Amino acid sequence: MTLYELFFRCVTRPYIRTPYFADYAFDLTDGHLTVFFQDSDGVEDWLNNLDFPVAPCEREGKTVFYAHGGFLRLWTSLIPRIDPLLTNGQVNTVTVVGYSHGAALGLLCHEYAWYRRPDLRATLTGYGFGCPRVIWGKVTDDVALRWRGFTVIRNREDIVTHLPPRFLGYTHVGSLLEIGERGKYTPIDAHRPESIARELLLHGESGGYSVEK
Repeated sequence: MTLYELFFRCVTRPYIRTPYFADYAFDLTDGHLTVFFQDSDGVEDWLNNLDFPVAPCEREGKTVFYAHGGFLRLWTSLIPRIDPLLTNGQVNTVTVVGYSHGAALGLLCHEYAWYRRPDLRATLTGYGFGCPRVIWGKVTDDVALRWRGFTVIRNREDIVTHLPPRFLGYTHVGSLLEIGERGKYTPIDAHRPESIARELLLHGESGGYSVEK
């Protein structure tokens, strides 16, 4: 499957809406679990997007890293729904996919999957299309490993991928893949799904990059 195909599935599929306005979906095929997170869809989502103050993410009573408070709160509300999917004994590989606001949730889900399924860490993958910065402060090498298989896909000047700004202490984690050409889009247009889809098709041969399960 190409990145274009994965992105197309992410932006066109139906989603499950929760009481906290966090939209997710999943596929489980032959032991491979793919979890999808939708982009901003309503006022409540944007209020969470703009809730910049940081919050600690704890594992077993200890703070492991700090993150965007709005995204972390929303992700925490999803854990009771996502955890049973990740811990299903039939699952032997996991891919996490999100766009925009959903990419931020996907980034946090990727770390949670790393934590909950240590047996799957070697093959865990995640893709955040138009992903904002989520993590705050200095990221140590051992914490950075939690996002070793996560890729942020940025369409060059895409404004969302440059927010929250670095001067506030926010940073990207995982690897960064840039597509598109500088000056081709305005910062807002570069984030539009049709622009990202176009560049994914143009950037790679035969429909884009290959995505390994």
